[in-house]
Amino acid sequence: MASLKFTHAVVCRIPLSFRTRGEIELEEAKRQHEAYVRLLRELGLDVIELPPDESLPECVFVEDTAVVCNGIALITRPGAPTRVKEVETIRAVLKKELDLPIVEISDESAKLDGGDVLFTGREFFVGLSEWTNEAGARAVAAAFPEYPCTPVKVRPCIDPDENFDLDTLQVTESRHLKALVSMAGPDVICVGAGKAAQEVLKRIEREATFSYQTLTVPEDIAANVLYVNGTLIHRSSDEIPESTKVFAEKVDFARRSLSMSELAKAGSGLTSCCLLFRRTRHIRSL
Repeated sequence: MASLKFTHAVVCRIPLSFRTRGEIELEEAKRQHEAYVRLLRELGLDVIELPPDESLPECVFVEDTAVVCNGIALITRPGAPTRVKEVETIRAVLKKELDLPIVEISDESAKLDGGDVLFTGREFFVGLSEWTNEAGARAVAAAFPEYPCTPVKVRPCIDPDENFDLDTLQVTESRHLKALVSMAGPDVICVGAGKAAQEVLKRIEREATFSYQTLTVPEDIAANVLYVNGTLIHRSSDEIPESTKVFAEKVDFARRSLSMSELAKAGSGLTSCCLLFRRTRHIRSL
């Protein structure tokens, strides 16, 4: 089993163009991101901050651009063609500045977003979504052959809730796998209580090579958590009041909370804004 302890994180500051993503209060989004980065440093990570790129409104979501495991970086092929430049930036940073071995995806038909890749420490699950396809999942399997790799279908979420009328049924936009399930600790999967999340969990449990514990939270937006060096990071209690009670009751190790209200308006989760990895050699500042 690979360690879920990390030494480094790559993040990217928020550009002014980020305000184009919905009704976002830009200054508050920046404050939330600064608190996020500050907490990562408090947890012992060497954080590399990239400058914002005004031509790339989504550049803050660095998770989608690479999958890093055991000191190797697989460069992704995001499903949105507008994000190609983001990948080029991250490739240069990981290769030239951080000196990580780089793996490229040779299959031009492949689509892969890092937000669809869940690494449990024992195996990979790759969500097949609007942004990631079977060829993308095969690329993950090829890059990290020492771990089992299982594709998992991610269905679009349904809106409104379970009391819907068939005449008004609407399918909302797809979500990344890690918006529905994420790692809340060693061998612990955090999952939302909603239908889409529970369906994904059933598929994972059916295909998994290991039996995981599950931590089910009543608010689906609470399912995306970060587990960093022995500490669970979840959203603030005013955003997920019921799930916070579950975390307080079920989690017996360190917890920290962060406000993500503005970042979440652009579809961001706690995992979205960083690339985490373990490395022992010194990395110079950018």
